[in-house]
Amino acid sequence: MQYVIKIIISALIIAGVSELGKKFTPVAAVLASLPLVSILAIIWLYSETKNVQKIIDLSNGIFWAVLPSLIFFLVLPLLLKNGLKFTPAMIISAITMFITYSIYIFVLAKFGIKI
Repeated sequence: MQYVIKIIISALIIAGVSELGKKFTPVAAVLASLPLVSILAIIWLYSETKNVQKIIDLSNGIFWAVLPSLIFFLVLPLLLKNGLKFTPAMIISAITMFITYSIYIFVLAKFGIKI
């Protein structure tokens, strides 16, 4: 039952942001930029495990993982502004983000940081 509740709450948040985006783009952008997925994941993890160390580890991992994800939001609008259709732009942006993550994780490992 708890799993179903998690799915419903998460889906409602995503649908809500999507609907807001149709009428109030700035508000939707602010809501989408909030780390809602991270916050929900932390809440669900804590409610299921009560393990503070797992929360610390997840929070640290999220911190280090955020930076390379930002490349997606740079590449996507650039591709769309230059006339690329939505689906190829999404695919290229996702691939670019994946490559950026791979390089980023490699570099962090050189400094002894694990995500």
